[in-house]
Amino acid sequence: MKNTVVNVRNKLISRYLTTDNPTASAKSTDINILLNRIKTNKKNESRKKLYFSAAASTGLILFGFLIF
Repeated sequence: MKNTVVNVRNKLISRYLTTDNPTASAKSTDINILLNRIKTNKKNESRKKLYFSAAASTGLILFGFLIF
């Protein structure tokens, strides 16, 4: 009975002990990937602004025709 209690206790304690993981290495970033991401984000934002302004102006025109 004592062996099983000791084994269970050791298993529970071993979960919380920290071990050094040599697989965790420093990540490197490529500046070209970051610049391309910025460029595509700017392009997407300008498209969204264009679509919003087109939808808003279309809504205003339709609203104007319905009123007058």
